[in-house]
Amino acid sequence: MVLSAVSKAAVQRILQHGWTKPVLFALALWPLTGLVWAVSAHTLGPNPAETLIRSLGDWTLRFLCMTLAITPLRQWTGLSALARLRRMMGLFTAFYAALHFSSYAVFDMGLVWADIVRDVAKRPFILVGTAAFVLLLPLAATSFNRAIRWLGAARWQRLHRVVYGIALLAILHFFWMRAGKRNFGEVAVYAAILAVLLGWRAYKASRGTRYFMKLGSHSAKG
Repeated sequence: MVLSAVSKAAVQRILQHGWTKPVLFALALWPLTGLVWAVSAHTLGPNPAETLIRSLGDWTLRFLCMTLAITPLRQWTGLSALARLRRMMGLFTAFYAALHFSSYAVFDMGLVWADIVRDVAKRPFILVGTAAFVLLLPLAATSFNRAIRWLGAARWQRLHRVVYGIALLAILHFFWMRAGKRNFGEVAVYAAILAVLLGWRAYKASRGTRYFMKLGSHSAKG
């Protein structure tokens, strides 16, 4: 994706504007607002608990995709200001994941932890989803500058690469959840999006590895 110098400068100014983050924050809360209104208006259908849980799960996956898309978009477009939005999007991913799990724990399991543990162990798709959520928690907890300073940049980056594994667990959770009804259309869409986003990172990493190998080879010859 190539932007002209004029349009790139205009988009950069918008992304750097003081109102950009508050507007993004409000937009990220909009799905939750719609679900809360639907609950109060009794418009979630014959099984409102299931609809609520699945809707929150869908939004978790969407925010995860949007978070993972920021770095490739920044690299493809040259819009460096996109990076300032990544932390907020990652935190909203964790926020919707927490609501998704909490809704399951409360509405499906009545918040009986013994039953929750047995259910998680018994059903693979819930086990995989719970694992993704648990792995997401330390990323959310270390998304702040103080945590980066405390861990050090290298260790912080290694920790946050766990998000790639979380993405794979999330799409597997989604696949198994839809497998019972043989509804794979949305699964294919999200799988394709994640394949592109993770594939791009793998490609960039392999290019970087080859570059340093060549550099080492030239140094050895010198």
